[in-house]
Amino acid sequence: MSVGAQPNVLIANYKCLRVGQPIFIRIFKEERMLEIWVKSDSNEFKLFKDYEICNFSGDLGPKLKEGDRQSPEGFYSVGAKALNPNSSFHLSFNLGFPNAYDQSHQRTGSSLMVHGDCVSVGCYAMTDCAIEEIYLLVEAALQSGQPSVPVHAFPFRMTSERLSAETENQWFDFLMNLKTGYDMFQITGVPPSVTVLDQAYISDHKDQN
Repeated sequence: MSVGAQPNVLIANYKCLRVGQPIFIRIFKEERMLEIWVKSDSNEFKLFKDYEICNFSGDLGPKLKEGDRQSPEGFYSVGAKALNPNSSFHLSFNLGFPNAYDQSHQRTGSSLMVHGDCVSVGCYAMTDCAIEEIYLLVEAALQSGQPSVPVHAFPFRMTSERLSAETENQWFDFLMNLKTGYDMFQITGVPPSVTVLDQAYISDHKDQN
């Protein structure tokens, strides 16, 4: 699939946002939602469209090891080499699991994707129509100069109210670590720069314009 094959729904500007601008993806398991955000002329990111996740594997909580059939949670990055236009699942891009955080916690796994075909053994599966649009937007942003597309995968919307129900969750510290990056985007409208230090995510805007 190429930028020249844009679906009609995306040919025209949508909410004054253009195909090829930098994008940001958020995934929410509980809500079964994938969001595409696009950088506006003001440098803030605006919601372009949300897509229902057709299927994902496992329960709420992070992926721990190869074969646990659990879809990952965390902060990931998709570069041009992660795109697969010849996927067995219509179209796909690799999330890059395990990332530096996952590796620091000895988590294992491979080929964790966002793809089509609505079938999941650890990936986030979309309908073919949805992945065509999502893949196009990722590909166009990368071809237009975005070095990589950040993908933030959460178990649910990380509101204080929702987290108050998880205080006994074995992953509560992990959830609070994710919330730092979630809140930063909610407040600023700009995806944070995420690094890993002492087995924790560090979210800030030091590398943002």
